Amino acid sequence: MKKDQDKIAVSKLGRASKLANTGAKVGSNYIKYYAKRLVNKGSQEELDEANAKDVYRAFSELKGGPLKMAQMLSLGDQLLPKAYTEEFAQAQSSVTPLSYPLIRKTFKKEVGKNPDEVFENFSTSAVNAASIGQVHKGSIKRIEYAIKVQYPGVADSLHSDLNLVAPVAIKILGLKKSEIKPYLEEVESKLLEETNYEMELQNAKRIIDGCEGLEGIVFPKFKKKLSGKRVITMTWLNGLSLADWVKTNPSQKERNRIGQALWNFYQYQIHELRFVHADPHPGNFIITDEGSLGVIDFGCIKELPLDFYKSYIKLLEYSREMESLEFKETLIELGLYDPKASLKERELILSTFPEMFELVGRPLMSDTFDFGSDDYFKEIYTKGEALSKNSDIRRLSAQGSKHFIYFNRTYFGLYQLLNQLKANIDTSKEMRRIKLKQSA
Repeated sequence: MKKDQDKIAVSKLGRASKLANTGAKVGSNYIKYYAKRLVNKGSQEELDEANAKDVYRAFSELKGGPLKMAQMLSLGDQLLPKAYTEEFAQAQSSVTPLSYPLIRKTFKKEVGKNPDEVFENFSTSAVNAASIGQVHKGSIKRIEYAIKVQYPGVADSLHSDLNLVAPVAIKILGLKKSEIKPYLEEVESKLLEETNYEMELQNAKRIIDGCEGLEGIVFPKFKKKLSGKRVITMTWLNGLSLADWVKTNPSQKERNRIGQALWNFYQYQIHELRFVHADPHPGNFIITDEGSLGVIDFGCIKELPLDFYKSYIKLLEYSREMESLEFKETLIELGLYDPKASLKERELILSTFPEMFELVGRPLMSDTFDFGSDDYFKEIYTKGEALSKNSDIRRLSAQGSKHFIYFNRTYFGLYQLLNQLKANIDTSKEMRRIKLKQSA
């Protein structure tokens, strides 16, 4: 069992020092790599593994923005070297929690009292730990609550953290800072929202009110008086995390039922609300004792601008006519194709994008889809790995609307959840929605 982390760098200087030390370690790894290359012993895989371990260790200790960046990089970026995705995947489910004294201090600052003065029972050990905060369990008059407490310092140091983390991410991805500045700004804006728990309460209300009629979905109730900018208190949903529920070996019928509820939840948000829960990983969902899908975290929400959404619909509409002028025009609208780029770059985009789009869009173009097909996911990762090793692809400028960052993250995360469920579901409503919008 992991020992709780009993200290965390809170000041900007302390956090900068930690990241600087990590940068030095990465630099040392490169020196060792080049030295080994001189005698034909070094490999890119060994370098990636060493760097991934050093970077993740530092990000995990700092938590907040750096750890959230690791979580995002592990989820759906097919151009990231495999060593990084495997190491950073720990950010999804294996974060070391902070010790109780640090958490108690934050709770008192926000609520005005210590947890044991408010709750009849309060777990001093975290029941779950994530990148921005950790969850404890408490009870008042036999009603159980989940209390999410933010890590000290992560909100105040977020901007400086990301400025320091950006060079590491840029080097890993092989991009230029000038090319990805809009994407970094988008990430920062969303992470700032995630550290504001008062905004999370507002986001939760908007999604819960919008999705209350969906079958098989339940939500917690929030206790506003015991919440603040750094603390959220909500009713406890009894059940198993999605990952633990899968381990109970449920029937295929039950897997399909939960998978369908999950799919419908996301498609409704995308097409009806244009306001989307953009953090689909197993820790954010509970299978309740009654067999419903419980949604328990609303920190990361992405609002889809109308122009982006309309272009996305057009992309799906012309997905079977990828040679058409309309498809190319839609790529331009979404920033995926630059008609002013060099001929070589334009040809490369047009030769690689349709194949990858057909692959990742296959479930949307089908009446039903078996997400339990390991062959499908193997095909995605095989082609993604090939692209990551293609020097021409890696030299391309950053492509696509900044809105794709969280939109793609949402879809890849959803696909991975459905793969864990081994769910076979009805996906036909996607194209029916498009046809209805066309005829409206």
